[in-house]
This record gives sequence, C-alpha cells and structure tokens, in this order.
Amino acid sequence: MSALAYRAATAADIDAVVALVESAYRGDASRQGWTTEADFLDGRRTGADDVAACIERERSRILLAERDGVMLACAHVAEGQTEQERGAGYFGMFSVRPGLQGGGIGKQVLAEAERIAREDWGLAVMRMTVIDIRAELIAFYERRGYHRTGIRKPFPYGDERFGLPLRDDLRFEVLEKELADG
Repeated sequence: MSALAYRAATAADIDAVVALVESAYRGDASRQGWTTEADFLDGRRTGADDVAACIERERSRILLAERDGVMLACAHVAEGQTEQERGAGYFGMFSVRPGLQGGGIGKQVLAEAERIAREDWGLAVMRMTVIDIRAELIAFYERRGYHRTGIRKPFPYGDERFGLPLRDDLRFEVLEKELADG
C-alpha cells in the first residue's frame, strides 16, 4: 500500500470535498464509520460555500490526503480569525472515508495538519471544537495530546448551515494541544 500524499484543495476539489465530508457525518453512508453524527444531526454538514471560503482565506488550507490519486481524507487547518483566536491553529472539517475509518489515516492527517500549523505558520497551539456528547471522538483527540479546555460554545440552533439538530442538548467544547517543535 502506497503512502498518503498531501496537497491543498483547489476550487476544482470543492464538490469532492463536500461529498467526502457529508459521507463521513450524515446519512446512512456515515454509519459505516465511527464519526457519524446521523443520530443527532440531520441536514448538511458543510457546503460548497464553506469549502470555497476556507480555500480562499489567508492562512487557511483544506488539506487533502490521497493515495494513488484517490481522495481518502480531508481536514481544514487555519489560523484563528478572531483577535482572541489569532496566533493559534484551528482544526476542523476532518473527514475520512467511512469504510476506511479506524485504519490510521486520520492519525496521519491530524499529524500533517499539526505540522502545517507549527512549521509553515509558526503556531504554538492547535484548537478545535467538538460536540461535547461525542465522548469517543473526544477520547480519540485526548489520545493524541489534546485536552479539554472547559470552554463551551453554544450550538447554532436555527442556522441550517450547521445541520438540523435532532436533540436540544448540543454544544461545542474547545479542545487544545500545544504543538512542540519537531
């Protein structure tokens, strides 16, 4: 099996990125993997508008992981945008093809995203938001050095760009990791 190849997404990749993200989190296809949100969120996970904005933004990259020219995973890595987030990396939109989840691809993509934030942009910290009822997902990140900050953010109920909630107790928790040199 050949190694993963990484590259930044371009406008030509937008539809494929949206399809990958949707397959990893929504609908029956997402149930093949362990990252599904189908039991508590319906509707879209992302859209072409979100992906295009990430591609066009400065210090922002949709990272693609491919093997033999086939997209297997993606993630958004960027520098925070607000004054309080600037100087820290942000990791999100993380998706691995559902049938390939649990095989180590995600760990490699996360490590590459951290490398980009640390080496390419000189950022010392990576942050992400995770829906706080996702204990297995939080545990995955904790095994990779992330810790719970105790900072919680409200879920954007009523904004269909973030999905259609199937329960009323959703909120985000901020996870963080210091990015050591080397």
